[in-house]
Amino acid sequence: MSPFETVDGKKLYGLMAEFDSPQKLIDACHAAKRAGYPSLGAYTPYPIEEVWQAIGHHKSKLPLIVLAGGVLGGIGGFLFQYWASVVAYPLNIGGRPFNSWIAFIVPAFETTILFASFAAVFGMFFLNGLPQPYHPAFNVERFAEASRDRYFLMITTKNERFRPGAVRELLEALDPVEVNEVED
Repeated sequence: MSPFETVDGKKLYGLMAEFDSPQKLIDACHAAKRAGYPSLGAYTPYPIEEVWQAIGHHKSKLPLIVLAGGVLGGIGGFLFQYWASVVAYPLNIGGRPFNSWIAFIVPAFETTILFASFAAVFGMFFLNGLPQPYHPAFNVERFAEASRDRYFLMITTKNERFRPGAVRELLEALDPVEVNEVED
């Protein structure tokens, strides 16, 4: 945990600056990155691609998770049908072999889609850290405006170079509406 404490003795999670335009937020993200703060949080009322690029999001692992789910679903669906038709309950229908793999294609395809869909949903929840009913940003009273018309940048104490005075000075130099301490 963070060794930083606020005035009332609570642990400091970071500092949050409020901006009144998306361009100011984008500029602030670039400035914070240049100043050496890699762990940033940006909050906007709608998605802004420039902000996403400025804070340097990494590539997602979700496509690999979906692929793995699909492959497991396809193999599992095929093996289940093989087990049912060849091992557990073999029936000779019309002289066909027990392992009539051509008949297994459509159900195996369906289980591929089913498992890939579940992998996508649960993988997204896992990678996004959901459900997250609480976040320290909710402690900032003005943060409710993030869903309306305000833009917020948070520099957290997870950054190695985080020093409250230096971060506050950096954020205030970026012309914010307000800079707030975020308590953990």
